[in-house]
Amino acid sequence: MKLILIPFLIGIFAGVMAGLCGVGGGIVMVPAFTFFLGMEQKAAVATSMAVIAPTAILSIGRFSQAGLVQWNIFLPTAIGALITAWLATGWLRKLSNEQLTKIFAVMMILIGITMLCKKA
Repeated sequence: MKLILIPFLIGIFAGVMAGLCGVGGGIVMVPAFTFFLGMEQKAAVATSMAVIAPTAILSIGRFSQAGLVQWNIFLPTAIGALITAWLATGWLRKLSNEQLTKIFAVMMILIGITMLCKKA
């Protein structure tokens, strides 16, 4: 039961955060997978990316119906993200879990500080 309930609850929280803030994979699922499920960082990243695919597809449909998707921004951003995500998966395999965790932590701290300091 624990193996189903904990991922389900992580998914609920990630879904709320994805729907409200556009985040859920890296910010919610990766730390939750490592902390609550004891996954290694690499497996947490990979599993998070797998979960993001159906979440993103559903969200695109809902946001598109509401007229919120900026399609002129979507295409060049998606192309850039696809290319670099493909490259980054190769880099991930070469890094240790410890190195990856440190990179992730620094990124989260920098993003958090930037968001706290940004004027609304």
